[in-house]
Amino acid sequence: QVQLVESGGGLVQAGGSLRLSCVASGRTFTSYTMGWFRQGPGKEREFVASISRGGSAPDYTDSVKGRFTVSRDNAKNTVYLQMNSLKAEDTAAYYCGASQSFFDFRSKSAYRYWGQGTQVTVSS
Repeated sequence: QVQLVESGGGLVQAGGSLRLSCVASGRTFTSYTMGWFRQGPGKEREFVASISRGGSAPDYTDSVKGRFTVSRDNAKNTVYLQMNSLKAEDTAAYYCGASQSFFDFRSKSAYRYWGQGTQVTVSS
């Protein structure tokens, strides 16, 4: 079993930056593809980014390409989401997930474990 704890959310002005972190418990972190999702008020949880077990092949939803960067440090059991040029529409609760699947990482159903979320609010 894996426990995930996100941090780094907060209130930021449009155009600003935040870095989210997600720390995983356990000794099998490299067994998981890691993903970031977000859920705005009254909306479904949506895919933001994912990164493969070895840290290569990052994937992003179109709306964050060029602004967000996903990375991981397997020695620290941590995955990061660097968010730059933030927009009001990025306001949401951000969740990290851990997947043992080998495909379809843009789907919530591929992720077995989730963190509790961290709120990001971007003021315009």
